[in-house]
Amino acid sequence: MKPRAALVNGLLWVFAALAIFPLVWMVCVSLMPAGSASSLPPPLLPADPTLVHYQKLLGDGGLKRAFVNSLGLAVVSTLVSVSFNTLAGYAFAKLRFRHRERVFGLLVAALVIPGQVAMLPLFLMLKGMGLVNTWMGVLIPSMAGIFGIFLVRQYARGVPDELLEAARLDGAGEWRIFWNIVLPTLKPVLVTLAVFAFLGSWNDFMWPLIVLTDGEMHTLPVALAALSREHVQDSELMMAGAVITVLPVLVLFVALQRYYMQGLLMGSVK
Repeated sequence: MKPRAALVNGLLWVFAALAIFPLVWMVCVSLMPAGSASSLPPPLLPADPTLVHYQKLLGDGGLKRAFVNSLGLAVVSTLVSVSFNTLAGYAFAKLRFRHRERVFGLLVAALVIPGQVAMLPLFLMLKGMGLVNTWMGVLIPSMAGIFGIFLVRQYARGVPDELLEAARLDGAGEWRIFWNIVLPTLKPVLVTLAVFAFLGSWNDFMWPLIVLTDGEMHTLPVALAALSREHVQDSELMMAGAVITVLPVLVLFVALQRYYMQGLLMGSVK
């Protein structure tokens, strides 16, 4: 190996270790007995590993219900978001309708507007519709996203128009063309979009905190934040809660990383 390549690889390993170390230490602290992490200097590895903090959180800690709430919302939100974004992205890419480019340009321009700006008017709209403190009130903002529509549109533009025209000449309807021809070619970008949607819903803290007032309906980030106020000094317990929050999305990302990167790169090239 050339010295320059060895230096670059060595730096990459160092940066990777620095990025992974907080996650590894978080898991280690979650396995330590109560009070161990507060000692000076703090230990790097648990001397006597224990799962008592996980048992407490998933038992009387209340995170079990919050975990189920977050998982259900994330799955439903992902399915709905992928469906709407895929249909809209394909329409902007391949269907001809009046003012298509202008409407898409306005959507892209709206990307610069922070999501927090729209929270108050959206909350007032949902309140008028009686959807506050309901699952539907949490799901509505995630039904379609501008970035998701943009991502699918850029990828769908690579589907040859001649292929779609040939299908139309053979008598295929628009829905059959979309389902049998376009959708299979969008697999990489759909996986990417699903990962984005799942991560966004799973990690969302602000919107469920605003909309959901019933403690039984709280999602995992909201429940963990409420629990931290009661156990602010219990670092080991809070680290266990952080592991419960991070582990599912980390496993999902690692499992789908190949499709995720393929969808991003191919979408950008197309």
